[in-house]
Parts: sequence; C-alpha cells; structure tokens
Amino acid sequence: MNSQIRRALAALCTAAGIGLACSANPAAAQELRIGMGADVTSIDPHFVNLFPNNNIAWHIFDALVMLDADSRLIPGLATSWKQIADDTWEFKLRKGVKFHDGSDFGADDVAASIERVSQIKNSPGPFTVYTKAIVKSEVVDPLTIRFKTNGSYPLLANDLSTIYIMSKKSAGVSSEDMNAGKGQNGTGPYKFVRFARGDRVELARNDAYWQGKGPWEKVTFRILPNDPARIAALLSGDVQAIENIPTADFAKLKTNTGIDVSTKTSHRIIFFHIDTNRMHTPFAFDKNGKPLDVNPFRDLRVRQAISKAIDREAIRSRVMEGLSLPSANLVPAPMFGHNPALKPEKLDLDGAKRLLKEAGYPDGFQMTLHAPNNRYVNDDQIAQAVAAMLTRAGIQTKVETMPMNVYLGRASKLDFSFAMLGWGASTAESSSPLRSHLVTNDPARGMGTFAWGRYSHPRVDELTVKALATKDDKAREKLLQEATAIALNDLGIVPIHHQINTWATKKGIVYAPRIDEYTLAFHFKPTGAK
Repeated sequence: MNSQIRRALAALCTAAGIGLACSANPAAAQELRIGMGADVTSIDPHFVNLFPNNNIAWHIFDALVMLDADSRLIPGLATSWKQIADDTWEFKLRKGVKFHDGSDFGADDVAASIERVSQIKNSPGPFTVYTKAIVKSEVVDPLTIRFKTNGSYPLLANDLSTIYIMSKKSAGVSSEDMNAGKGQNGTGPYKFVRFARGDRVELARNDAYWQGKGPWEKVTFRILPNDPARIAALLSGDVQAIENIPTADFAKLKTNTGIDVSTKTSHRIIFFHIDTNRMHTPFAFDKNGKPLDVNPFRDLRVRQAISKAIDREAIRSRVMEGLSLPSANLVPAPMFGHNPALKPEKLDLDGAKRLLKEAGYPDGFQMTLHAPNNRYVNDDQIAQAVAAMLTRAGIQTKVETMPMNVYLGRASKLDFSFAMLGWGASTAESSSPLRSHLVTNDPARGMGTFAWGRYSHPRVDELTVKALATKDDKAREKLLQEATAIALNDLGIVPIHHQINTWATKKGIVYAPRIDEYTLAFHFKPTGAK
C-alpha cells in the first residue's frame, strides 16, 4: 500500500470515527484518543495516591513489580526478588533499560525514587504507607538493590508495585514543576508531552521501550468526567475509547454494532468514612439545626442504624443499573484477604429506627453527607440515594458534593463527618485498604493515611501489623480476614459496593478488561494485532 493510498484510507477512517485502527494494516495505527471518567490532579507519580493520577503515571514510569489484569504480581523493572533474611529483600533489576532521556536505568535510580516518596510535602494522600517498612536501601551493584525492613515484611514486593521509578537526577524536581512537564523522566512505554489541567494529557510513544513499542504513536487522554460528554465523544469519533460507561447508556451501547464493550468486577470498594473519633463533629445537628453536643457517630448503634437504612440492592438495581456488587468486604472474592463470612447488610428500616431510639435519638437528627461529583461511577447519584434512605430512617440528610480536587483537600483536613470514598486494593490484597483506612492514623509509620474518620481499634491495629510481618500466606490471610471482620462489624467505615469496571471502544480496537480499573493505552490493540 503506497503512502498516498494509506493517507486517503486514514482520512476515511477518521471521518468514520474509528481512527486508523480500521486500516488494512493494523501496524499502521498511529493515534489513540481515550475519554477518561475522572480528573487528573497531578502528574507527579509520588504526590498523591489517587487512581486517575496513578493511571497516567503507569504510562510514563514503571514500577519494580507490575500487576497483570487479575492483579497478580509479574516482573517489571525487577526481573526477580527474594527475601534473603527476615529483614532483607533483594531485587535483581532488568538489564538494558533506558530512561526517556537515553540514560541507563539502575539501582541508584530505585533508591532515589524510594527516598523521594517520604520527602513529598503537603500530600493529601501520601504513598508512604507502602514505603515505611523500608529502613534502608543498599545498592549492591548497578542491577542489584537490597531493602532492609523494620523486621520481617513479606509484602514488600506487593507494596513496591505501587511505587513508580524515575531517574535519580529527576528526583529533586518539585511536584509543581512536574505538573509543568519538567522531570518527567521515566522508563515507561510513553513519554510526557503536555498536561492541560481539566482537559487532557498528551503522550508520545517511547520507541525504545524495553517491552517493545506499542501500536499507538500518540495517545491523548481527554478528561471527560461528564457522562453525556464522554458518550458523545465516543459516538462522534472524537475519542476511540472510553472508560466508565455511564450506567444509563450501558445496555444501549452493548447493542451498537459499531461499539465493543468489556467489563470486569473491580477490586475498588465504594464506602463512607464516618467520624468515630471526635467528641464533636462538624456536620451533625439536632432537629432545629443546632450542632449536637455529642458526636452521634461514636455510638455503634447509630452506625448500625445508618448501615441498616441503606438499601444496597436498590442502589445496585436502580442507581447503578446492575453494574455494582453489594459488599461487606474490603476486596471481592477471590482476592487475598476476602472474608466469606461477611455478607452485605440487608435493608432493615424498622431495625434502623429502633437502634436510633436506643441510642437516644427517637426523633433522629440532621447531618450532611459529603461526596465527590466527578470521580466514581454515579458518585453524585449514590450520595443522593443514600441521603434519601437515611432520611426515611429519621436521619434528615443533606448532600453536598464537589469536584474531587477540592473534595480531597477538604477531606484530608477532616472537614467532614460522613464522606464518600472509593479504594482499590492496589497491592492485590486486603491489607491495602485496612492500613490506609482502618488502622489508627499514625503518619510516622505511614498508617491510616486516608483514615478520614479517624477510626481506631487496638485489635485491628494488632492483627494488621502482625499480618504484615507474617510469611505464611494462609496465616497472613486469616489475620487479615479477622481484622477486616472486626473493623467492618464495628462499622469503622460503611461499605456499599464494588463497581463493575466498564470500557467501550470503536470497532477495530479491543481492550482486555482489568480488575484494577486501569485504562492503559498500551493494552488497547487494533483488531488482529498481536
């Protein structure tokens, strides 16, 4: 096929809204445009542990350990790893890997990246929960690094799957400068081109990538949190793929012969943090709108009433239109740490009212529920539905939502009393949500970094810490399951559901769905491509 014919065919494909993937030669595919369902707040891979940011980071940077589509550990920049002593792990690094600037990747870069995580200032959600176990990094040779840990720590490889590696000379670049495009020197499949906040992220293919170059020469992530806008962009051909298919459009899109749809249950749990710590909480009021003298959420009976008042099945069928799995767990089956004894709470309105009366609120009280409105699937609608359910039980509930970049900053300052969040088990097991949300907040240990409700239970702390030091998988899982049962029976958080991950692509492009929700450009393939 000569170049003139190829250009003509490409123009026809673009006009049809399916991009170069309709070319007779899949290898000719050049540009991929993806509609993203949530905003990107930072391009610094170590600034805040927020999923949309991590999604972009995975394109520019690599981790020592990676996860496959089912969140199983696979080699990344490390080809192998082993625990050579109770307090020492050794990682062998991949030979011949180059950073985007052409410099060689090596152990010094790994050590600098690990150190940088603890040096990030003013993060609303730091990564330190995954690096605090490391007390020392030892560069053995350019392709070997050892990590000394604070005692036995069998989950180090899992934890390091969350930490992206940059070159040592870029490690001193500030988060502000990274957002401006400086210091984005990774080893990933794509190079940074441009970040337009609230609009797009543009990347260019790394032709020297150690896993080989992908089919897309250019990738543009369009920030389209508005559901109708995201669907319109797909149908018009403005983008060739989207994540988070709006639930109202899912059934219709599945019947569209020009669209392919893929789904997979997420390991992300959608839940509500609840202020169980403070004697006075800012958004609980009596029936006259005056602040309550005592924080009602400290009473387990009130938390139980809230959980019983929430109709998770109605949220699944009506709000999520079948695209969720009601849950009383931190991770779905069959992920490591799932506790099969925990079952989703059933609606029990009479039981909720009885518990409120027993707790001293026979006429209920007022509260404000806070949630993001551009982050999770139907987050605003879920918030409104839960508020209506609580109001029926006697807790008159007002809803206040806001964009995630505003919401995260306020929530991290403990501004709220009852606040929505979602969390994916990025380490592929339940200790990730446990130590981030339900272990007592302790910045020095990197624990409870997202514990907005400041829930604290000594036994949960004890079991989680013990699990993190337990080598035997069966014993460790049992400890995690027990800690989960205590925390969730105590309603340290109020779980709602696991999302069903969804993607849609124009015909001619395929995507293998992932349990971790990541939308990875290098996993979109033109039909027929290997």
